[in-house]
This record gives sequence, C-alpha cells and structure tokens, in this order.
Amino acid sequence: MLLPVAYLVVRASEGGRRALAILVEPATTGLLWDTGVLVVAVTVSAAVIGTGFAFLTVRTDVPIRRALVVLTALPLVLPTFVGAYTLVAALAPGGLVEGILEALGVDDPRLPSPYGLRGSWLTLTLFTYPYVLLTVRAALRGLDPATEEASRTLGASQWTTLVRVTLPQLRPSIAAGSLLVALYVLSDFGAVSLLRTSTFTRAIYLQYQAAFDRTPAAVLGLALVAMTVVVLVAEARVGGDRRGRTRSARSTVARTQPVIGLGRWRWPAFLVVTTVLVFALVLPLAVTLWWLVRGVAAGEPLRLTFVAAANSVEVAAVAAVACVAAGLPVATWASRFPSRAGRLVERVSHVGYALPGIVVALSLVFFGARYAGPLYQTTALLVFAYIVLFLPQALGAIRTAMQQIPTGAEDAARTLGSRPMEVVRRVILPQVSRGAISGAALVFLTALKELPATLLLAPTGFDSLATQIWSATEEAFFARAAAPALLLVAVGSVPLALILTRDRDVS
Repeated sequence: MLLPVAYLVVRASEGGRRALAILVEPATTGLLWDTGVLVVAVTVSAAVIGTGFAFLTVRTDVPIRRALVVLTALPLVLPTFVGAYTLVAALAPGGLVEGILEALGVDDPRLPSPYGLRGSWLTLTLFTYPYVLLTVRAALRGLDPATEEASRTLGASQWTTLVRVTLPQLRPSIAAGSLLVALYVLSDFGAVSLLRTSTFTRAIYLQYQAAFDRTPAAVLGLALVAMTVVVLVAEARVGGDRRGRTRSARSTVARTQPVIGLGRWRWPAFLVVTTVLVFALVLPLAVTLWWLVRGVAAGEPLRLTFVAAANSVEVAAVAAVACVAAGLPVATWASRFPSRAGRLVERVSHVGYALPGIVVALSLVFFGARYAGPLYQTTALLVFAYIVLFLPQALGAIRTAMQQIPTGAEDAARTLGSRPMEVVRRVILPQVSRGAISGAALVFLTALKELPATLLLAPTGFDSLATQIWSATEEAFFARAAAPALLLVAVGSVPLALILTRDRDVS
C-alpha cells in the first residue's frame, strides 16, 4: 500500500527545495481549500442520504421497500464521469431539459448551471451515498433489537429511541461509509474535470499530462496523502471509542427486526427517496438512452462489446475476492487485538484509495518495469493495483461487522477448549460474512468502472467497458459511448441485486 507513496517521495525529492516552494504557492493553498470544501460537503450529504435511506429500507414500512433496496444502491454502478456528463447534457444550455421545457412552451428557461463546486457536489453526492447506504444497512440488520425494545418499554418515543439508542450504535458504520466517500472524493478525476472544479486530483492529472517534469505532480500527490491522513484521523475519532470497539453488541440469537410504521410520513418519505433516484438513476439513464436512440437514428452502429464486458467482470471479481482475503486479517488484528501496530497497518491500508488512479498506476509501472518484469503488463499487476486502490472498501465493511460480534461468544468458545483459529473459523467468520459480502460488492462495482489504472496497466489488447466509454466521450462520440454505458449498468446491477435481495429480512 505504501508503494505509491514511496514513488511520490522519490519523485518529489528530485525537486529539492522547489518542492517546498510548490507547497506554499497560492495556487496550492487554493486547491487545498477547494478540495477540502468539496470533501466535507459531499461526505456530510452522502452520510445523511445514505443513513436515511438505509433506515427507511430496513426498518420502516416505506412503499415498495423491496424494490427500493436495489434501486437506492444502483447509482453505485454508474461511473462518476458518466454521471457528470449526463448532468451537463441535461442541464447545460441547449441540453435535454431545456429542449423539453421549450417544447412545453416555456420560453427562456433558466436552469441552474451544472458547472463548478455546486455541480461537483451534486454529482459526487448522488453517486457516492451508496457507500454509506450499504455499510449502514448491513449494520442495521446486525443490531440487537432488544436495546430499542428496552428504550420503548421505559417510555421513550420512537424518535428518542432512534436518536439516543439506534444512531449511536450505527456510528462506526456511518463513519466507515463516510470514510469511503471522503477518500473517493479526494481521488475522483472524471467528474471534477468535466464540471470544471479545481481539486488536487485534477491538478495532478493536468501536471502529468502537460509537463515532462513530474516533481509538481508528485508534490501535489504528497499533499493529497496528507489530506488522507487528516480524514483517517477524523474517522478514527468518530468511528469508535479508545479501545477500538463499538459500544453496540449483536445479539447471539437471530431476531426479527421491528418494522416502524411511518403513518402520515410514509408517502412524503417515499417522495424524498424517489426524488433522489430521479437525479441519481433516472436522469443519467434517460440521457444515455437518448444519445443511443439519437446515434442509431443517425446511422451509428450499435456497439455491444461482450468481450470487454467479460474482461471487466473477470478482473473485478478477482479483485473483490482478493480484497476480502487481504482485509480479513487486517480487520481481525485491528478489532480483536488492538495495538499501535494494528492501527497503523489499518490506516496505511487506506492510503491508496485516496490517491488518483493514475498515481497508483504510474508507481506500479515504475516498480514493475524495474523490479517485477514478469508481472509487467499482466492482469495480475492490474488486480494488484485494484487491491491498492479499493482494499478500504472491503476492510471497512468487514471491520464494522466484526465490531458487532459480542466478545462473550469468543470467550465462551475459548473456555470450551476451542483453539484461536477454530474460534475464527466457527465464531468470527460466519458472523462477518454479511460484511464480507457487502465489501466484496463494493470492490466489484468500483473496479468494474475504474479507468486510469486500467488504461495504464492492462495487458496489450485488453479492453474494458470503462475504457470504451471514456475513449468515446473523450472524442465527444457520446452516441458511441451510450451502449457500453448501459451494458456497464446492466452488468453491475445484476450481482448487486442478487447480493441485496438475498437477505430474508426484507419483506
């Protein structure tokens, strides 16, 4: 995980004192402010939406709850650069929405501009809130309802129980999901570039593309690592107590989660969910379909490259399994054997996730070409890059599930003579399976749409759906990008639907 950081240090050290001068430039401090504001705004918004939607779809009688379980998570399958483009195509002057309004007789419609900080905040919020949704949803299903029943028995209202009993138990999962959102915003390039927002990631990409000298880009990359450290420290303070454990406990006996009746708020809650889904799901798909129909009508051939789809699924699935395998020992160490070394390893595991994919890819090109020649330009090196980039997604979900296992169950197993590895196999692993599956789903979906590392590290002739979409949109062939984009949504939605609907708690 530290290989990209080592690469940045090597590159930055080549600049000597000039590296320090770059850090204190007004342009760098401006990037720091703009990036920080965007990270905070998106993280808070995504945490509110993700937590609210998780509670509504797990614990309330909101209409069509089973369908919403899948629909509210589907925005995760859309690449942010596709979402940003559809926002521009819909709201920019001459876009789809303006055309519809003019056809309805609205003269000179004044639509909000999709560009700038506001557009990036909206786009990144809409396509990152599922990170919080999935982690909080898994935690909600693992909570012991006895604590809430005790609160209601003592006379507390449903609202008081939610605020004083349920939400504190969900704090680690909210923090884990918010951490993924914050780190994703730090590393995103496609959306902020299309929406013309100045961030560290965009500046790093421009430096890599426009200058032969890599020192400025490396210095900015190290500044991004420093911001990652700040985010990790904040999550550590919010996510758990000093012992590294949550104060919640999971029941050792399976119990049905109570369904809360929303009463007169049932349909207003449904309206809020559907409004978000219109912008996060319906609008992007409608714009993409519009370009597909428009392209076919103009003679553009329908391009459905199933070879690219198979390549995408293969490497994403291998990366998901590998991240879960790598995350289990780290989560076990950090949760069950808390120490400074364990916490350090856990925090280091998050570094690659906040770095732009091009930085991770170039670092692996550097080390692969020099020290691992047989692995250079192989799918193994590509999968390794995905592990560096996306391990925190599996690690956060696994650790959240592990923190909910009551230590009494492990103590009882040891008292009855079970060896440590037997305790792990028979007690811990069965109870963290839900978190492991959620983490694997996150990795699979994110790797499916990953772009920069795939472009630089994929073997010769290797093509994925994400690279096809980006190649077409980069040349402004939006109709050509429509079919691969829809195929990407279809490929990603099938396993996501299977994972989410496997829970029998939803009815």
